[in-house]
This record gives sequence, C-alpha cells and structure tokens, in this order.
Amino acid sequence: MKKILLVEDNEMNKDMLSRRLIKKGYEVVFAMDGQEAIDMAQSETPDVILMDMGLPVKDGLQATKEIKENSDTANIPVIALTANAMAEHRQEALDGGCDEYETKPVRLPSLLEKIEQFT
Repeated sequence: MKKILLVEDNEMNKDMLSRRLIKKGYEVVFAMDGQEAIDMAQSETPDVILMDMGLPVKDGLQATKEIKENSDTANIPVIALTANAMAEHRQEALDGGCDEYETKPVRLPSLLEKIEQFT
C-alpha cells in the first residue's frame, strides 16, 4: 500500500481529501503544519507528500525546501496544493522544490494522475 503524507491545516479539506484517497487504496498520514511535515517526512518515509502551501509554523514552500535539502527525504516527491491558481504561483512552487502542483479545490482524477506518476 502506498503511503501519502497529507499536510493540511484545514480540517474540512483534510477530512474530505483523506477519505477519498483511502477509498482509492492509499494509506494516509497527516501533518498540520510545516514543521510537523518535515518531521513526519523523516519518520514516516511516505511515497508522496501532498503539501498545502498556506501552513502555520513554516509555510509549505519552506517545509518543502527543508525536506529537499535533507538527504534522507530529498527524493520524496512533493505535490503542492494551493488555492493560488496563477501561473506564477505554480512556477514559485516548482522553483521552491515541489515536483508537481495541484490547485484547490482539488480535482481528484487530476491529483490521482499526478500521484501515480511518482508511485
């Protein structure tokens, strides 16, 4: 079973997305802020990280940067999740170390396609 680290501080988004991913056969573990994401990337060694960009403690870009700088977690694919749909936001996420980008509200078929390319 493929493990996804879902980093999301909004309970409703977390609940909705995790239920849909579990239904598709993924194991889902959670982090609520950027620092917790960094810690869990190391302790849980997920196959993919779904990283909200607007997080408390450390934002998604900072957390991704630190995950990618750590040799133990650098190869874990990170998919940015954000309500910011402008082209420059996508480029900022990719430049910041994210491997892919998905806008909110999440379109599950599109997100699953992106997850599958990394697992």
